[in-house]
Amino acid sequence: MSERRDHRQDHWQAVALSADIGKRPKRILFDGAPVVLFRSAQGIAALFDRCPHRLVELSTGKVVGGEIECPYHGWRYDGEGRCTAIPGHVGAIPHYRVRRYVAIDRDGIVFISSGAPQDEPYLHCMQGKDIIVRRVRSSTQSTVIDVAENILDATHTHFTHKGLLRGLTSKRHLVRVEVTGGEGWVEACYTGEDRQQGLISRLLEGERVKTIGRFRHPGIAELEYWGKDGLVLTTTFHLRQADERTVEGVGWLIGRRQGLLGALKAVAFKPLFTIALHQDRRVLKSASNNARFAPQALPVIGPLDFLRRDIAAIMEGKLPPAAREPRMHQIEL
Repeated sequence: MSERRDHRQDHWQAVALSADIGKRPKRILFDGAPVVLFRSAQGIAALFDRCPHRLVELSTGKVVGGEIECPYHGWRYDGEGRCTAIPGHVGAIPHYRVRRYVAIDRDGIVFISSGAPQDEPYLHCMQGKDIIVRRVRSSTQSTVIDVAENILDATHTHFTHKGLLRGLTSKRHLVRVEVTGGEGWVEACYTGEDRQQGLISRLLEGERVKTIGRFRHPGIAELEYWGKDGLVLTTTFHLRQADERTVEGVGWLIGRRQGLLGALKAVAFKPLFTIALHQDRRVLKSASNNARFAPQALPVIGPLDFLRRDIAAIMEGKLPPAAREPRMHQIEL
């Protein structure tokens, strides 16, 4: 097995909800570059958000007949980035182009790539199952590694999410944590906590058998909650560093289809999750702002930060340490 991953950009990244791309174009930042998304004649298109004529943002224009029109002089570009019209020009259209990103729409999420991926994008761990899904998006002032670790970190829930994910008492359970990994992924499996005492757990779960927190390349953070009859709830978030200080995320909140009960749980899941998301955004923004003061410092990796080094290795294109040597821990949760 190789030590480093291929650093070519031949992977998909989730960038938007399909429902957010309507009649008007949408501007996003992708690896720090402005990209415009719009509905072309062939489907979702993604182009560098700059008209080559006078460098105006195409996203401030409009979509006409499946092509995007620059608001300055009306130059139009198709989904491939080819200039198709220059109003007032007589004769053949010169071969002007805008950089194109490959884009696809899968299960209500738009994915783009700066390379040429050969495979379909990974969606979530319950693909193909009979499930109820709610799609979400978020924007957080932070870094991908900090946001991913925050999603997968069990210990902060006693404080940041007290009453929502964890109970109001100080009672804790002795929990076993098994950390394993492989090429492009790492996960921590928690056993020994029969249920969390917070509002979300009481309303949406039952007795818990195990919890799994997983990170996948390039920036996918997943949480799985397992009961006696299998996987009960899961969240999958696709994260990307939009610019130096902003992490954009889109993903799925998923539950098993259980008739009316499942439908009622689905109604409650998204608003409760949104509250937890707001709590996390607030603490991550606080940390980001505070880190800017001199002297500069790197965060301490504590004894309960089981996945930090593995996530960092995966993001650097390396094999995570847990792939070579699985680890066992005991903690109180």
